[in-house]
Amino acid sequence: MSDLALFLVRTGFLVVMWIFVFTIISVIRADLFGQRVVSKVAEANAPRVVSAPIARVAPTVGVAGLSTGAMPQLTQPQEDKTEPTHLVVTEGPRAGFSLKLATTEVLIGRAKNSDLVVDDEFASTQHAKLVKLDGEWLLQDLNSTNGTFINGIKVGTPEILRVNTPVKIGKTVFELRA
Repeated sequence: MSDLALFLVRTGFLVVMWIFVFTIISVIRADLFGQRVVSKVAEANAPRVVSAPIARVAPTVGVAGLSTGAMPQLTQPQEDKTEPTHLVVTEGPRAGFSLKLATTEVLIGRAKNSDLVVDDEFASTQHAKLVKLDGEWLLQDLNSTNGTFINGIKVGTPEILRVNTPVKIGKTVFELRA
């Protein structure tokens, strides 16, 4: 092999190796330190409500209290205006634990400095973050490995979280309560 070809192969190998090293470092950094919720992200992605109230079916009653068999009519869902005051763990190793929502930001993960420590092998060190923005709580997944789910739907962008809506991180399920 000529000297030029050998030099190009060595240089190419070094470049690929350094790209691999920097990729590994960025993944570890993101898992250890997480990412911050930026207001620009919230504005640009226009969070959709995944935990909207479900419309209730109003029974139709005819003469003498018997059902008329007509098509049921949907009542308008009532908007829940109650302000959440606590985060309550409903399932998992810490079931029954309640955290008062005293700040505008709640960090969730395995890290000991998290506000809600989730001791679960399926949770990342800094897994998710709850942020109060304009009177509403937004849930953001911090690029976790296994994801964060609201009502069984995986969170991609910051999502508005309503009262009594289940959020699942690994084996732990929690809700905002008033």
